[in-house]
Amino acid sequence: MFGGFLRQAGHDVTLLGRAPHLSAIDAQGLSIDGIWGDHNVRGLRCATDPAALNGVFDAVLLTVKSFDTESMIRATEHLVAPDGFAISLQNGLGNVETVESVVGPERTLGARVIFGAEIRAPGQVHVSVIADPNAVGTLHPRANATREQGARFWASEFDRAGVPSGYTDSLSARLWAKVLYNAALNPLGALLGVHYGALTESSESIAIMDATIDEAYTVASADGAALPWGSAGEYRDEFYERLVPATFDHRPSMLQDLEAGRRTEIEAINGAVVRRGASYGIAVPVNTTLVRLIRLRQGSH
Repeated sequence: MFGGFLRQAGHDVTLLGRAPHLSAIDAQGLSIDGIWGDHNVRGLRCATDPAALNGVFDAVLLTVKSFDTESMIRATEHLVAPDGFAISLQNGLGNVETVESVVGPERTLGARVIFGAEIRAPGQVHVSVIADPNAVGTLHPRANATREQGARFWASEFDRAGVPSGYTDSLSARLWAKVLYNAALNPLGALLGVHYGALTESSESIAIMDATIDEAYTVASADGAALPWGSAGEYRDEFYERLVPATFDHRPSMLQDLEAGRRTEIEAINGAVVRRGASYGIAVPVNTTLVRLIRLRQGSH
């Protein structure tokens, strides 16, 4: 989706991915439909092996699952221009830090993305919902002016291309805010086999989400995240009144992964809450239980 819209805006774009999807795009273009209109994007270069790519790029957008972050950035680090950026557009915590460890903080940006998109067939992407514009920034906004300028530039380019985006000087807090949202909705929706909105229609599921948010908010506060809400209760008000209604019909990515027999991102979302909670001596029994249940469903231990 990002590559398609950037190509339409005039950027030279190469897509790196798996053969069935990329082969379809190479043959008939990339089809994008949904809330941002219907598009068929041509002129995209396609590759299935990073070793086959030559030259360098102003930006390498990482959209892989969190458990593939390290292997993918190591496979593509040679493609990031000396004055370019690797940009993490991913779920969970720890991705930006992993990218920094490979290409360096000075060439690393991240973004909080909170919209729904899915591949419905090879070469076809559907954009279903958006709760907020993407927030692009760096974990070190005041340490390097070049990094801030890069974040502002790419936020502007995404937005100009038609993907609502803006700059943030508090990326860590934005990523934690996405974890609050994702930790409550994604695993529970996957376990119950329902879309996000259905979780607000039962007092039992609401109670589980409330507890999940309370635990994650406590850990985020201990982690030093400058969250814009004064309490977990204030966040829950926005969660139920604005964020969930905006993404009411979205099917959890973990549900899609379980249905396809794929590994989920539970370790980077609720798992990150569990690990960071343990480091601060904070008990998070509800998040721990959700992690264990998803592990059981996906057949891992």
